[in-house]
Amino acid sequence: MTDEIIANAAEELSGEEVNELKKIRMDKLEALKAEGKNPFEITKFDWNTTTAALKEFYAAEEEKAKEAAGEDGEAFAAAVEKIKETKWRIAGRILSRRDMGKANFIDIQDSTERMQVYVRSNDVGDEAFADFKKWDIGDIAGIEGFVFRTRRGEISLHAEKITLLSKSLLPLPEKWHGLKDRDQRYRQRYVDLIVNPDVRKTMVNRSKIISSIRRYLDAQGFVEVETPMLVQNAGGAAARPFVTHFNALSEDFKLRISLELYLKRLIVGGIDRVYEIGRVFRNEGLDTRHNPEFTLMELYQAYTDYHGMMDLTENLYRHVANEVLGTTQVPYGDVIIDLGKPFERITMVDAVKKYTGIDWNEVRSDEEAYEIAKEKHLEYDRARHKKGDILNLLFEEFVEEHLIQPTFVMDHPVEISPLTKRKPQNPDYVERFEMYINAGEMCNAYSELNDPVDQRERFMRQEELLKLGDEEANSIDEDFMRALEIGMPPTGGIGFGIDRMVMLLTNSPAIRDVLLFPTMKSIDK
Repeated sequence: MTDEIIANAAEELSGEEVNELKKIRMDKLEALKAEGKNPFEITKFDWNTTTAALKEFYAAEEEKAKEAAGEDGEAFAAAVEKIKETKWRIAGRILSRRDMGKANFIDIQDSTERMQVYVRSNDVGDEAFADFKKWDIGDIAGIEGFVFRTRRGEISLHAEKITLLSKSLLPLPEKWHGLKDRDQRYRQRYVDLIVNPDVRKTMVNRSKIISSIRRYLDAQGFVEVETPMLVQNAGGAAARPFVTHFNALSEDFKLRISLELYLKRLIVGGIDRVYEIGRVFRNEGLDTRHNPEFTLMELYQAYTDYHGMMDLTENLYRHVANEVLGTTQVPYGDVIIDLGKPFERITMVDAVKKYTGIDWNEVRSDEEAYEIAKEKHLEYDRARHKKGDILNLLFEEFVEEHLIQPTFVMDHPVEISPLTKRKPQNPDYVERFEMYINAGEMCNAYSELNDPVDQRERFMRQEELLKLGDEEANSIDEDFMRALEIGMPPTGGIGFGIDRMVMLLTNSPAIRDVLLFPTMKSIDK
């Protein structure tokens, strides 16, 4: 079996066969070392272009030559020959080889894409070519030569000098696909990135999305900051925190579940527009939309409210989609998400009425709410759930699945919003919205509660829920309360799940598909 065939079939090799292959490659490495050609002693390679840039260069130069030559075939051929005078150096991994004796074609992949390379004994020399014939799929090489188009029309690099830069000791699979390989792809993301170009494109687009968010917010006058990950009081969201022990202080700390309470301190301190993009940690389950550590972006803007946050959100999504994708018509699964038209705005009460027929304005007491919950077969706890909690349970059960196009769901019940300003005309509800796209929550925003008396009362209610066994409830953060008592201006705030935004803009069905290294259960567990 040739090494190329082995590489293409590597997914199905047994452990013993993989070890045998590794031994063959190790023997090749030892032979190189004995000849003074150890590739691992090479410290650098001065490449001067990428495969993608080289292809673009040749296509552009060829087009110029066509325009200049017109119908003169000889002039065009001469111009194309002129292109070959420029020498290029690329570096990347060998992913395939087509052996034709004294000449070979290989595919080199760098950080941009793949490119065909033509290697001939007459050009690189007999000794170098003999060494090259022993190279393996997966080896990393540096190639110097000129660019040309083959008779079959493929833009390629004609090698004049070749250098082995790193030896691959294990075979690479040609393809990883299907559910049977999904866990292995996540665990060995380095291989996934090599053999699946779409995965690499998704991860590159993730970086572009985050950069685009930063550019937009910076242009709006926001200041990016960093706040602590290790905290004594993990507040700002309904989530169970991870707990760790700080040996130097002999004290337990928590990993942050939100960015909110520290960013609001900065609003108090006079930084009127502030944001942070960072990791947060929530001790919860794993599914297609949840990973225990994820990237959150929170921003706070003084002297505005949740309507200002809706406008910012709508504009931000359009900006990022246009800048990264070049369109506001975003395919996701079987639907096209239209980020170009105005996002729908609907209250939670109206949304529940629209999809269940229940008019929550006519529900006067907790008892009436409990009766409706029983009729709708909702699970609830009378000790922890009040009228507003039941409204939210109805929304989650019967409404969310219908919210496909971008929708702001506004005016949540006060019971589920401990950090949000009440609506002056209806204090049972707060100035809060969540944005839904494709039946999933994308962000959460408030007119921030800046009344320290009301905030303390809300925290005390959260403390009661903690005592009743709600591990996601908040506890009183006295330093944050001190900051509120100093005085915080009217403020709008919002939290974006960056991973979910990336899922949408890259048409990725699961959060693990947009995380380079998602949380996985240990193999030996």
